[in-house]
Amino acid sequence: MAGMTVAPRRWIARLAAAAGLLVTVVALLIAPATPASAHAVLSRTSPAASAVVPSGPAEVVLTFSESVRKVPGKIRVIAPDGSRADRGEPSFDGGVVTIPVDPSGERGTYLVSFRVISADSHPVSGAFTYSVGAPSAAPVDSGADSRADPVVGTAVKVARFLGYAGLVLLVGPVLVLAALWPRRLSRRGPARLAWTGLGLVAVATLADLWLQVPYTAGGGLFEVTGEGFGSVFGSTFGAAHLVRLGLLAASVFLLRPLLAGPVGRADAIILAVLGGAALLTWPLAGHAAASPAPAVSVVVDAVHLGSMAVWLGGLLMLAVFLLRQADERELGAILPIWSRWAALAVSALLLGGVVQALIEVGNLDALFSTTYGWLLLAKIGLFAVVIAVAAYSRQLVRRRTAAQRPVPVRRAVLAELAVTVVVLGLSATLVQTTPARTAVAEPSGTQTGLFTATLSSSLFTLQVELDPAERGNNSMHLYAYTKDNQPQKVEEWRATAALPSAGIEPIEVPLLPLTDNHSYGDISMPSSGEWQLKITVRTSDIDQATVTATVPIR
Repeated sequence: MAGMTVAPRRWIARLAAAAGLLVTVVALLIAPATPASAHAVLSRTSPAASAVVPSGPAEVVLTFSESVRKVPGKIRVIAPDGSRADRGEPSFDGGVVTIPVDPSGERGTYLVSFRVISADSHPVSGAFTYSVGAPSAAPVDSGADSRADPVVGTAVKVARFLGYAGLVLLVGPVLVLAALWPRRLSRRGPARLAWTGLGLVAVATLADLWLQVPYTAGGGLFEVTGEGFGSVFGSTFGAAHLVRLGLLAASVFLLRPLLAGPVGRADAIILAVLGGAALLTWPLAGHAAASPAPAVSVVVDAVHLGSMAVWLGGLLMLAVFLLRQADERELGAILPIWSRWAALAVSALLLGGVVQALIEVGNLDALFSTTYGWLLLAKIGLFAVVIAVAAYSRQLVRRRTAAQRPVPVRRAVLAELAVTVVVLGLSATLVQTTPARTAVAEPSGTQTGLFTATLSSSLFTLQVELDPAERGNNSMHLYAYTKDNQPQKVEEWRATAALPSAGIEPIEVPLLPLTDNHSYGDISMPSSGEWQLKITVRTSDIDQATVTATVPIR
């Protein structure tokens, strides 16, 4: 009777898993066929930025380096009198955006502001001016502010971190319970850990979908609309997250029996297939799907993520449960197997990381001159530390096996866990950072003239020079000094420029470190007015400060 009861339950679980897969298939069917792209850059415009044309154009054309998608209501052309000069909805054809404009408009300067979404789900914004007949005072865009609340940007990174953490909490218990768990030990603790991980992944996925609306369209945490959700759900980003939710729902019915006791090979294979498919949804919603080699990047990123989850999840199970509860005989059988698994996972991590770096960075200059490159270098440094600790752990396991006596493995495992948690945080930040190969492609230009100011913080004094402090292209030099006027070594530079009075949201200034205390960048300022510069300088792993300046642009 017991066998007859178990069999129908397993069939019901498999049918429920099939229902979850059906949700996944539906999500895949509604996913758009989006060309590969990432962090698009405005490469040229027609009319050209700051150009003076003899008569009004019938359309304004924006050409981006790669394909972009529409953010509803965020592309505007403002006439010299402040009225809207655009007519109808802009059309999108890959990286070309065509905005219909009234050709009979008045003479003077027109402001074009835009916000679009690159294929890896990140917003791209900016503004420029052109003049008909002769330049005039630049108009002010009085439309809705499209700047995203800083809280939203932080929340996006937190959601990504929680998703990674949940994946670790889910994969570790499932893998160890399926292959390494002693039969005499209770499964209750690992099962709770696995359900917590599943819940975290589900919550983080739902949070990603919600936050993507204000992140791309602008606004605060609760400034969402049905149109915004429709845009997100109709994107590759939305489809990948819906697929993930469907796969999570399917896996629930197979996880329950596995967490309670051993399961058959068929159920284990189905669960492994569901897990592998779910791993693919992370790269499909990020940089990997928009890289120059998307097929390679998606597979490599999924392997990278899966290896991380196996390694860190297994370490967590060792530290929390097995090293505490298993006896010496059981550990003597478990640790050598785990040591081989860890070595394989580390090798996959290393190989995947190298391939990712080659694709996303592109060249050595980008590695050392962009935020993405610096974050990647920090991740590599921490990974080297983890590798060293892992090698030490493997040596301890071998000594334990050879000597048939206890060896203190737990400290090494805890050290690995501590460092890899920091690596997870860097990974969550990397997926929100412009890839280095794109950051170095930003257009630039220089003229003559000078604005200078000295800004102070609790950590440093910053000298700012903006040349020529006029509409159009400007070059920026930043010099950092200590409080006693000595050159201050800077680990990371970040700067944005905004003109709130004209509705121009913060534009990121790509900065190139020239020396330890000197950085250089180019930025185009399309309108006159009181521009707000915001500069963040990090002087160590934990110390940073932000200073602001108001720059009058003529």
